[in-house]
Amino acid sequence: MLDWTTLLAAVGEAQTGDRTSGRDGLLACWARTTAVEHAYRCVLAHYLADLQDSLDEEVAWDRTALEEFAHLQGDALTAVGIPDVADLAPSLHLNLGDGYLRQGRLSDASEQLQQGQADVAVLADDGYGRMIRDGLTRLEARVAQAGERPMTSGVDPSL
Repeated sequence: MLDWTTLLAAVGEAQTGDRTSGRDGLLACWARTTAVEHAYRCVLAHYLADLQDSLDEEVAWDRTALEEFAHLQGDALTAVGIPDVADLAPSLHLNLGDGYLRQGRLSDASEQLQQGQADVAVLADDGYGRMIRDGLTRLEARVAQAGERPMTSGVDPSL
């Protein structure tokens, strides 16, 4: 059975240690979850995506994180410092949209961008909120540059 202390230790190792051992630690945590432990699985998939060797694997984990997120409500992620699960949604859409764009899936990237932009109002005006807003703005510019939709934010698409 997995607990938040073990999961957070694995996340810390994945962020600061060796990429392969970090991924292995997160996968070991994943193996200890059950299909109904959506909070654990959402967080693990979110971090596992960044440790993949292939874009397809990265996108698959990003999609899994969003699928698991759909089952969460309220304060299910307070153990990882997220007081309301809604605060994670824009980041999940940003990551999946970025992956789709890098795969050349412009329509899917645009859809994730729109969902992330729709959810971004819940974020505080702090470092995390600004980072996600800036990421969505950059994704919007890249999608516009790829010709999928006109830009609305006025950001230079060459960024």
